[in-house]
Amino acid sequence: MAEMTLTKTRLAGGFWEGVLTGAPMEPRLSVHWDERTLPDVEITPSDGVHLVRIPIPADVVSDGVQTVVVSNDETGERLTSFAVLAGEAVEEDIRAEVDLLRAELDMLKRAFRRHCSETA
Repeated sequence: MAEMTLTKTRLAGGFWEGVLTGAPMEPRLSVHWDERTLPDVEITPSDGVHLVRIPIPADVVSDGVQTVVVSNDETGERLTSFAVLAGEAVEEDIRAEVDLLRAELDMLKRAFRRHCSETA
């Protein structure tokens, strides 16, 4: 059997949608968030592939980064994941990361300039 691949097509209207290839006639997927299984996953056969539609519950849209993992229910193999980022905590996290990146870039610039002056 071919390896199953799940490719995102869009995220809209509270649904994550994708195309599943290499799947058996009746594939079974499990979708997990925060140690919970998300219900009502739709899998529809279409022209040799399967269209997957995952409803995103309102609980997933909350402060911070929430990660949803989609797996092959039979093998447990992770097929894909997606993250939902929201709220003030994310803004603070991103600012902190940018500050760290700036500091690292400044350090690299100093080291590069020192290297150039020593080898010139």
